[in-house]
Amino acid sequence: MSYTTLLLDVADGIARVTINRPDKLNALDATVIAELGDVVGRIEADATIRGVLLTGAGPKAFVAGADIGELASQGPVDGKARAQLGQAVFRRLERCGKPVVAAVNGFALGGGCELAMACHLRVAAEGARFGQPEVKLGIGPGYGGTVRLPRLVGKGRALELLLTGEMIDAAEAWRIGLVNRVVPADRLLAEAEALLRKILENGPLAVRFVIEAVDAGLELSVDDGLLLEANHFGLLSATADMREGTAAFLAKRKAAFTGR
Repeated sequence: MSYTTLLLDVADGIARVTINRPDKLNALDATVIAELGDVVGRIEADATIRGVLLTGAGPKAFVAGADIGELASQGPVDGKARAQLGQAVFRRLERCGKPVVAAVNGFALGGGCELAMACHLRVAAEGARFGQPEVKLGIGPGYGGTVRLPRLVGKGRALELLLTGEMIDAAEAWRIGLVNRVVPADRLLAEAEALLRKILENGPLAVRFVIEAVDAGLELSVDDGLLLEANHFGLLSATADMREGTAAFLAKRKAAFTGR
């Protein structure tokens, strides 16, 4: 399937997804959300895809936010439906079971910041800017900003960003824990891919289960989270990958994981 607002390239186990509306600063309109949902379905279903690199087209923006032209005409019912559709797509990306790294090349504002936060890791170019400016439009975040931002940076810092609507630069985003790394713009995709490939050297089932345990564990009590971790530890102990990984370690060789 070809897309009108996305570019998809799959090579050597990595799906590179590019939001491709540079003339609109890659703003999220209904078509982008629908096509992103389709891409996530392909990522889930394609066993040759082991990881995802997500970025924006052009030098200015990762995603500069939602399409304000669409928001301006919405009412309460379609506004809620728009939010829930975007939330479902982002949540599906977050739970696809494969590591997703955002390469933030410019503005990541509103829905763009929310999309970056739905990825498992974030690598930012030095010139990237982050923010949740929805309150400046008389509205609040709709794609998970009030949920994921406090979990990443803490309640106080999140509320300051959410209530002021101000932007922060990449260095501040790194300082507060919103991004994992800040790199020169001309190294962004290479550094993001290198980070992703480092993850992909590990057992794919182990990576999937760790993502699941962290995601679910944030909502559980300490005891229930520990039980989930123990269950995953036991399940992974029944895999061929675990046997291969431990044997490779003992033999001082590189493991050849098969995802089984």
